[in-house]
Amino acid sequence: MRLRCLDTGRTLFPTEMGEPKAVGVLGGMGPAATVEFFRRVVAATPATVDQGHLRVVIDNDPSVPDRARALLYDGPTPVPALVRMVRRLEAAGAGVLAMPCNTAHAFLPQLREAASVPFLDMIDETVRRVSVRTVGLLATSGTIRSGIYGRAFAARGIELLVPNGDGQRTVVRAIEAIKAARSLGEVETAMRTVVDGLRTRGAEAVVAGCTEISLLDGDRMSVPWIDALDVLVEATVREAFRGPASDQEVR
Repeated sequence: MRLRCLDTGRTLFPTEMGEPKAVGVLGGMGPAATVEFFRRVVAATPATVDQGHLRVVIDNDPSVPDRARALLYDGPTPVPALVRMVRRLEAAGAGVLAMPCNTAHAFLPQLREAASVPFLDMIDETVRRVSVRTVGLLATSGTIRSGIYGRAFAARGIELLVPNGDGQRTVVRAIEAIKAARSLGEVETAMRTVVDGLRTRGAEAVVAGCTEISLLDGDRMSVPWIDALDVLVEATVREAFRGPASDQEVR
């Protein structure tokens, strides 16, 4: 396997990449999504032997206060818990940080302020992959309320559509069902209905903007599926193999 340098377009081979940075993962939001993120990182890493894989330090802490509740209902802020995770991961040797939770990115500025190593922005990375004029978003109500996707898409001149009231309630129930480890079959059927509604309203593609939604099969949807978790995986592998000169690009 090979990676392509985004700056020059030149293909990079593992022997050219040098010593990779250790990856620190702020996990547990939720645990299944964290496991899936790690699985995809392993699959995406250009390695042929164990020693070619990345060192990954995961802090899987499900006790972090609910991000959506903090944004929607003025619930307890997750920032102190997330900052503690940042510090634990840095102390463990992490050279780049990734957080496979879309909603938690509403607090990314505070976390970057606390971090001394590069911290990837899943929202920005995902938005930069979208080339259509109108895109739908499947996400928690907290993510939608925070405006993190809305502002990023508006800055690129892309119209963002979110599900209507009943559709958004379906999305929230789907996320809760996945967190509770229920069967994905019924969840996928319900989500296809929501995606079809967004397509009818003009969505040319849909962003899976919740890492629980990322566990569904996007190939079965009626419009192109842009998975924020996949985007974060690619960015994580890319940045882990980048040298110190590129650090500021992800801060």
